[in-house]
Amino acid sequence: MSTPYPDSVVRPARNGSSIVKTLLFFDSMITPRIITFVYWLLLLGAIVAGIGSMFAFRVSFTSFMTGIGIMVGGALAFGWFMFLFVKK
Repeated sequence: MSTPYPDSVVRPARNGSSIVKTLLFFDSMITPRIITFVYWLLLLGAIVAGIGSMFAFRVSFTSFMTGIGIMVGGALAFGWFMFLFVKK
């Protein structure tokens, strides 16, 4: 019997089934959700680190540009991370 959902799409839970049962019987995969959560967490960390670097000790052009570099570099690195691990 063919389902209208391809294997890569998260299927809705069966009637009356819990999310735990859906995950244990592989009706949906948890790994893409974990990877996406880690991506957003790391991206937020890069932004916080960049802003912290901008205003850490004394505000100067060098510290400001270092903060911008951390934010842009973090965004590019984590974008590459998503490209490698979550190809659709």
